Amino acid sequence: MKIFSVLYDKVLRWSAHPHASRYLVSMSFCEAIFWPIPPDVMLAPMSLAKPQKAWHFALLTTAASVLGGAVGFALGWLLFEPVVQPFIHWVGYDHQLVKAQQWFSQYGLWIVLLAGFSPLPYKFFTVTAGVMQMMFLPFMLMSLVSRAARFFLVAGLMKLGGARMEEKLRHYIDWLGWATVLLAVAAYLILR
Repeated sequence: MKIFSVLYDKVLRWSAHPHASRYLVSMSFCEAIFWPIPPDVMLAPMSLAKPQKAWHFALLTTAASVLGGAVGFALGWLLFEPVVQPFIHWVGYDHQLVKAQQWFSQYGLWIVLLAGFSPLPYKFFTVTAGVMQMMFLPFMLMSLVSRAARFFLVAGLMKLGGARMEEKLRHYIDWLGWATVLLAVAAYLILR
């Protein structure tokens, strides 16, 4: 089933859109608060389509994500009970929030470094840092370092790979897509 090839082609077309940078910024900002799709989905094809602007795209993505992280932090700090907690319960993520709180208790701000770089849902850690009233400046520093490392790595790999990377990615995109789905289901079952 070639679902991911079709999606990949659409994302490549979107990445060439005149407003693609705005979409990337919006997606990066919202992903740090509530949006389920990581900005890498747009950053990678945009960096492939315009390798000369890859660093610019990585910088935009990092800045928007860190600013979104600050908003997530503020929501956790100021509006957890009236707004965030009911929303988390409504979408059925109560367990993930408890898990994030346990990780914060165990690892402190180092978990922000891990969450910002890895495929862990960064939004849980931005809100949880606010709920647990972590120190804001160290939180922002860890967010900046981890998000920049991740997004500059993605942009750099796409810039380095160029047309050959795009061709290889197109060839394996369906396998990669289904493997990601399987990993997400496995992670959900394990963390559940």
